[in-house]
Amino acid sequence: MSVAAPVRGFFRGRRTLPRSVLVLASISFTVAVGYGVMLPVLPVFASSFGVTTFAASAVVSAFAFARLVTAPGVGPLLNRIGERPVLVAGILIVAASSAASALAASYLQLLVFRGLGGIGSAMFTVSGMTLLLNSVAPEVRGRASSLYMGGFLLGGMAGPAVGGALAAISLTAPFYFYAAALVVAGAIGALLLRSSGRGREEDGADVRQFRLVARDPRFQAAAVAGLGQGWTAFGVRSSLVPIMVVEVLHREPTWTAVAFTVSSVVQAIALGPAGRFVDSVGRRPALIAAGLLGAVAVVGASFATDIWVLTAALSVYGIAAAFLSTAPAASVGDAAGARSGTPVAVFSMITDVGAICGPLVAGWIADEGSYPLAFGVGAVIMVAGSALALRMPSGRPETGARG
Repeated sequence: MSVAAPVRGFFRGRRTLPRSVLVLASISFTVAVGYGVMLPVLPVFASSFGVTTFAASAVVSAFAFARLVTAPGVGPLLNRIGERPVLVAGILIVAASSAASALAASYLQLLVFRGLGGIGSAMFTVSGMTLLLNSVAPEVRGRASSLYMGGFLLGGMAGPAVGGALAAISLTAPFYFYAAALVVAGAIGALLLRSSGRGREEDGADVRQFRLVARDPRFQAAAVAGLGQGWTAFGVRSSLVPIMVVEVLHREPTWTAVAFTVSSVVQAIALGPAGRFVDSVGRRPALIAAGLLGAVAVVGASFATDIWVLTAALSVYGIAAAFLSTAPAASVGDAAGARSGTPVAVFSMITDVGAICGPLVAGWIADEGSYPLAFGVGAVIMVAGSALALRMPSGRPETGARG
């Protein structure tokens, strides 16, 4: 296939996305706003029970750990009852967990309630992405993923600002706001969504066993890319950059917020073009280029000598992250075919492993070695994802998605 064809497709290609994608994007925005509102006050609320800083942080980890161990069981549940019931149930479980957390009378109750919320989060995350991938044709999966992830990103950017105002009222107000936002999201899902693909086999769509999907180069490259994204975004950017700004660059913590905001805005702007590129040019070049660009940006950030160089490096990483938020998801959909619940669950679990282990390992490496070494581990994982992407089918998704 000539180079000119995908280039023309990038600039001229148009295909209307189904309503379900817009509904899922609105749900992701609502969920992210509520999560962003509640998360900044969660450790402070946990500390109010007189526990140590480690114990307060464990409340956040309990949510992530519950997501991790629950995700593998969500796939079979989707195949049995469909995506919409699981999605709505998951959202409502997190809503109940948030309200119960606000009413917790002890630290142990708060820890348990947050853990239950992680179970609901796994249900929502896996069912939402599965429904998204199964509801669209292969040639628009990149655009659909970019819109869906854009909802999460924009909601996450708006949430902390609202959370700061609510925290001035009380520490529990953000919890109730989050619960209310989730009830709204659950109602949207119940009324406007329907489960996909109860009869997709009759439509000629492939239904592949997971052992075959796991051997597919597309799934393998997407999984390693997801691991690198989770590791870098949470292990390096979220946990090490704030410390580096204060201890290495000798700046106030507010400058971390400035750098993160600029990076997030750049990522949000890049999501649309990234989705079109993934669909029009291909998953393979997107994964290769984004992994290499992200690795360079991460290493560059570790050697930043002032806040503006760091902000520039994080902005470049934001561009790479836009592609790494769309191409891996689309690749999983291509590899899995119809009813991709279990592959999506495993992909989500691998990303969560990076998000959970990244902060711990990167922090330990920074203490025992250096910041460049800690940043470099994430870069190596991203390069590994690019290397695995070399084995993927080339070409646009309509010709390469059924390798």
